[in-house]
Amino acid sequence: MSDTTAYLLTLACPDAPGIVAAVANGIAGLGGNILSNAQFSEPSIERFCMRMRYEAPTQEPDAMAATLRDGLPVDDDIELVVHEADYRTPTLLMVSKYDHCLRDLLYRWHAGELPVDIRMVVSNHWDLQEVAANYHVPFVHIPVNRDTKATAEAKLMELVDEHDIELVVLARYMQILSDDLCRQLEGRIINIHHSFLPGFKGARPYHQAWERGVKVIGATAHYVTADLDEGPIIDQDVERVTHAHTPDDLAVIGRDVERIVLSRAVRAHAERRIFRFADRTVVFS
Repeated sequence: MSDTTAYLLTLACPDAPGIVAAVANGIAGLGGNILSNAQFSEPSIERFCMRMRYEAPTQEPDAMAATLRDGLPVDDDIELVVHEADYRTPTLLMVSKYDHCLRDLLYRWHAGELPVDIRMVVSNHWDLQEVAANYHVPFVHIPVNRDTKATAEAKLMELVDEHDIELVVLARYMQILSDDLCRQLEGRIINIHHSFLPGFKGARPYHQAWERGVKVIGATAHYVTADLDEGPIIDQDVERVTHAHTPDDLAVIGRDVERIVLSRAVRAHAERRIFRFADRTVVFS
């Protein structure tokens, strides 16, 4: 096809017969050609989701979305969005002092491995300013304590709005966010959390794990909600360890798992492969 553009369509709506056919016919009517498609129906809540990549003569994505939406066999509670397939999600990274996730995301972004546009790094400490500078990414210091939390979060939201941020990534940001901020950013803020069996909270989790003789360590990437570390899970992974590993060994292994899991979660979100069904997620491969 000449003078065409690749587009990515995502759809979530009540389940009904004929949805896939309606979208396919709509794309054909736009002169398009479907390149790939993934879909899932959840019977328990009668909800349907779909991610489709297609080519079509170049035109405005919002206009195409409106046309395709009008052709659906359902008429309410529809989330249908069309983006150009090479769209890069405007992203803000937040970090405290641990640098492993920040460095990994910046590297993958710089290498073209993540379809995001990292517009700034925000931190409550100055320690990692040079890391951001090495990638020519603006660094914003927003100090936080009990008395300044509301002011700091208001400043963060100003940056989110000013720079049209669509995704916030907590790349080991060691502050608990307020319920209000979690609600404002719901569905567009991702956190990485060390996960063990059993789970260890508080300081020095890898030392706690060593003291209990754990055999598996891992990490969980999830959407942030007002329920601390209980948001919908996007990605997880684990590594087996033994009694021979020291606490420092566990920390090294844990950092590696955290990097991998967080980068996979960011990629899945940016590629629009995640659909939320209440507290669950559907993540297309």
